[in-house]
Amino acid sequence: MPTGGELVVKALEAQGVRRVFCVPGESYLPVLAALDGSAIDTVVCRHEGAASMAAEATGKLTRRPGVALVTRGPGASNAASGVHVAQQDSTPMVLLIGQVATSMRHRDAFQEVDYPAFLGGMCKHVEEVTATARLPEALSRAFHVAMSGRPGPVALALPEDVLSGTADAEIAPAAQVADPAPADEDIRLLLGHVADAARPVIIAGGSRWSARARTLLMELAEALRVPVAVSFRRQMLFDPLHPAYAGDVGLGINPALRRRLEEADLLILLGGRFSEVPSQGFELLGVPVPGRRLVHVHPGPEELGRTYHPDLAINATPERLLEALAAVLGEATRDPAWMEAAHADYLAWSETPPAMPGAVQMGEIVSWLRERMPPETVITNGAGNYAIWIHRFWRYRDWGTQLAPVSGSMGYGLPAALAAKLEHPERPVVCFAGDGCFQMTMQDFATAVQYGAHIIVIVVDNGQYGTIRMHQTRRFPDRDCSTRLHNPDFSAFAEACDGAAFRVERTEDFFPAFKAAECAGRPALIHVKIAPEALGPGITG
Repeated sequence: MPTGGELVVKALEAQGVRRVFCVPGESYLPVLAALDGSAIDTVVCRHEGAASMAAEATGKLTRRPGVALVTRGPGASNAASGVHVAQQDSTPMVLLIGQVATSMRHRDAFQEVDYPAFLGGMCKHVEEVTATARLPEALSRAFHVAMSGRPGPVALALPEDVLSGTADAEIAPAAQVADPAPADEDIRLLLGHVADAARPVIIAGGSRWSARARTLLMELAEALRVPVAVSFRRQMLFDPLHPAYAGDVGLGINPALRRRLEEADLLILLGGRFSEVPSQGFELLGVPVPGRRLVHVHPGPEELGRTYHPDLAINATPERLLEALAAVLGEATRDPAWMEAAHADYLAWSETPPAMPGAVQMGEIVSWLRERMPPETVITNGAGNYAIWIHRFWRYRDWGTQLAPVSGSMGYGLPAALAAKLEHPERPVVCFAGDGCFQMTMQDFATAVQYGAHIIVIVVDNGQYGTIRMHQTRRFPDRDCSTRLHNPDFSAFAEACDGAAFRVERTEDFFPAFKAAECAGRPALIHVKIAPEALGPGITG
């Protein structure tokens, strides 16, 4: 009979898992043994936080759970950072955790943790499997729960004796979850709200999108002549050069777009939750009474009415809703002026970067990349003011090209780039990271080298935690403390990992450095030194 470790791997294979990310641990050696020679690639990371973030990024790219394996106690604690990203970003993910033997439970054994108590607030489901024969059942449940409704992370704790034991258990087929669709009455009421509105705006966000849903949304916007904005770090949901695109509703929002949202007499939240960042600190809409007509469409019924009381709540995935609308739409009758003005505002905001202090102009660099790189380029980033340059001046032209944490987690960009390049080796993958952000997971640059993931990492180095310095300048203008960084030579680090490395201290030096990085045939790092006063587009301090 197969061991528990073999049952776990067979269940993962049945779910279509092609790759897992891990840091090895003695608590799940039977799983590692079963992975050896299986159809699943095992990517060994340097830190569990990077492994869990790479798994989360895989979930974003594939729409099925990315999988991370970590050991008990400290390993699971390190992995919690990626679990939090999956929870806030509504990404399907499965975290498998080695656990102490069942005979040692509740004795505070070596590295023992109560995982339902530890991860229960972040995960959709946390389960400790106590019988080898129930491992396939638990894996099947984990994938179904992670993907259904509002997607999110699921954690399974796997005791050592359960993995070492043997059992004859049937493996379940790949999970296929319910795809909620709107009722005919929902579509009638929604179109009625749109017809009655003089200044409607659609805000697309959340997860459970697809390339087809993106196309349907662009066709709908054109047919209805309604402007479409996208939620925080969801720019890839709409072509920015489409005449209905109004921009992104996030940090550093275009003031013209914010005014437009404040003037709108109908907001349609399509797929997202409209939480703190896109709602501008919960100021754009009243809570719980929005103060204007609101239609909320979400695949998780528990999210409808959770924060805002909508005039119309529709439990549906974006694709099912858009399919239903496409089936009944007629000729456009609305004056396109409202939509065209919104797009003009976006173009005026995103075309020409402001000049900033210092010899390196990040706006020029991002604009140069925007004009040069193919539309299938995947851009990744973590947290920090450096990301505002990308969000404002890069244009996400294709589906599946943006990996960025709604949760605002530092260190995300590098493991996300690793996951993207392994998933799509034919695509260019560029990671942007601040100096503080990069140092959260920089050791996994060596993982990219080990697995031949030829990513390009652009480290934007201003010698400080720039976002925190910006907030400090605003709230405590007489204080300058605890934000300065004495950084290593990032180029030397990349070379020590057998990667290619370049250093940029002037804007004009970036262009040949990037071209050389593209031709390096190995992971490359470009260390860009910017002035500490250049805190973001138009932000100095």
